[in-house]
Amino acid sequence: QVQLVESGGGLVQAGGSLRLSCAASGRTFSSYGMGWFRQAPGKEREFVAAIGRTGSIKYYQDSVKGRFTISRDNAEDAVFLQMNSLRPEGTAVYYCAADRMGRSTRREYEYDYWGQGTQVTVSS
Repeated sequence: QVQLVESGGGLVQAGGSLRLSCAASGRTFSSYGMGWFRQAPGKEREFVAAIGRTGSIKYYQDSVKGRFTISRDNAEDAVFLQMNSLRPEGTAVYYCAADRMGRSTRREYEYDYWGQGTQVTVSS
């Protein structure tokens, strides 16, 4: 089992940047595929980005391509989401998630563990 704790959220103006971190407990972090999702007020949770076990495979939601970068540090048991050129529609609670099968999947139901989320607010 793995526990996930997100940090790095906050209030930022449109066009600004934030770097989210997700710290994982457990000795098998490098075997997990990791993802970031977000849920805006009144909307369903949606996929943002995913990364495979070694970090060589990455997927992004189309709306964040070129602006967001997912990365991981298996030595530090952490995954990151660098968010640049933020837009007001990026306001949401951002969650990291872990997939025991090690996939870099876009499918929410394939993730086994979730963090509590971190709030990102982008002002216009």
